[in-house]
Amino acid sequence: MLTTKQKIWSILEEITDPEVPVLSVIDLGIIRDVNITDDTIEVVITPTYSGCPAMDVISTNIRIALLARGFKNINISTVLSPPWTTEWMSEAGKEKLKKYGIAPPNPKQQVCDSRLFDSNEAVQCPLCNSYHTKRISEFGSTACKALYVCQDCKEPFDYFKCH
Repeated sequence: MLTTKQKIWSILEEITDPEVPVLSVIDLGIIRDVNITDDTIEVVITPTYSGCPAMDVISTNIRIALLARGFKNINISTVLSPPWTTEWMSEAGKEKLKKYGIAPPNPKQQVCDSRLFDSNEAVQCPLCNSYHTKRISEFGSTACKALYVCQDCKEPFDYFKCH
């Protein structure tokens, strides 16, 4: 039988990021902790960056999901330090990003020969797997992503930036 804490983590796995709906908040690594004191549930979250507009929606969705499962006293706490890092994302989440068409963060950034590529960053195209890519804009569809184009398949794609 699952403990209450395990039940809550299981519920959190069902809550998706409103900006990238294939990722759960667990995949993103923004859930820092779940604390249970008497009849109060505290979910501790860290935003992907301090101004992330999706965090209000995520907090609301966490509260709604827990209320729907019978939990009444819910506290959502935001912790900014240490800051979130893409290293907290699950490997399954990174794979989901790629399948969704977003290049996952590459914390071990490879360096390419700038004579062959338009950028020193080696960001792999999530569509054709080519590293022959070029950054078009530091910001993509959201501030946590950059916009790239693949020089081989010619398709634009977002890259989930490392931080």
